[in-house]
Amino acid sequence: MLVRCVVILLVASAVLAGVARQDRVLDPKLSDKEPGSPEYDHEAFLGKDQAEELDELPEEESKRRLGIIVDQVDRNRNGQVTETELLEWIKFTQKRYVDEDAEKQFKIYDKNNDNMIHWDEYKVTTFGFLEDDQEHVNGEDSESYRKMTERDHRRFRAADVDKDDRCTKEEFKAFLHPEEFEHMRDLVARETLEDIDKNKDGFVDVNEYIGDMRRDDDEKENLEWVVHEEEQFKDFRDKNGDGKMDVTEIKDWILPADYDHASAEAKHLLYTADDDKDGELSKEEIINHHDTFVGSQATDWGEALKRHQEF
Repeated sequence: MLVRCVVILLVASAVLAGVARQDRVLDPKLSDKEPGSPEYDHEAFLGKDQAEELDELPEEESKRRLGIIVDQVDRNRNGQVTETELLEWIKFTQKRYVDEDAEKQFKIYDKNNDNMIHWDEYKVTTFGFLEDDQEHVNGEDSESYRKMTERDHRRFRAADVDKDDRCTKEEFKAFLHPEEFEHMRDLVARETLEDIDKNKDGFVDVNEYIGDMRRDDDEKENLEWVVHEEEQFKDFRDKNGDGKMDVTEIKDWILPADYDHASAEAKHLLYTADDDKDGELSKEEIINHHDTFVGSQATDWGEALKRHQEF
């Protein structure tokens, strides 16, 4: 039990300390892969796999299954896929990941099966063993535990729209994925500020910003990215030019409203595969560019391929 307690608190310390720079922006990219790469396109088009990886597929089988997916993307069944239909499909696959994750987590926490998650249910399931092992937790770890519970309870209350101290499935989805819900986004910005604001003055200065962006594998002598990020901070993050970011500026940074990843990806896929330049994609064009859409094998990006009974 003590080992488990220590492990959880170590993880919690990492969470409270912040995350690597590529993970801060919460208007999420459609994939963790490099934008513009085939791997990014695959995950954007098919969605991230939430089950076991599929075995590798021969090219012809990959194309056959892609053809079935195209029929699903082509909402009006006219044999042509428009940019709008691509956009709707990409948004659908991204929403599906959030919905399925929330559904899975809900079943774990709804201990009394009343189709609600009460705060006490969540607290006991998440932190109960820590309370039982308080004699093994030192002062520093106890403070981390206190911060974790307070932070989770604050987020739980924000997600609990009707303020009955329990969450429906939709409310719990907002608790798990607050960046997806407009009424939770101010809280996400506040949590990010608390993570990065090391001197606790209520702002993020350039040194705190750079410190948060630094990864373990960054070489100290490689300062190119530091110079770049300092310029980003000055030119784009610190909008009022006072040398620091407040919570509103942080929200603009991590939840940008001026760029839509799904729309950009739909345009990219259309541009890549539209061989006859008519502004739409035929099934033949998509299958001819199967490497862009699904590749010749289905691995962690292949969830959509295994959802169709007709396969």
